[in-house]
Amino acid sequence: MNLTIETEREADGRWIAEVPELAGVMAYGATQDEAMARAEVLALRALAEQLENGEARPIGISISVAAE
Repeated sequence: MNLTIETEREADGRWIAEVPELAGVMAYGATQDEAMARAEVLALRALAEQLENGEARPIGISISVAAE
């Protein structure tokens, strides 16, 4: 499974990062790196929860950053 982190700067200066392949995985940060790190953590937690609940089977994953 390939996951992509997309980032965007909000009008108020905060950064938002989203993993479009996983519904609801979005995170804010003061910097782009902070938002990306938080989104990556959330994505891994979402995948772990799916595995724990039997909603997914173990698979190889790859996380990349979308070009702006």
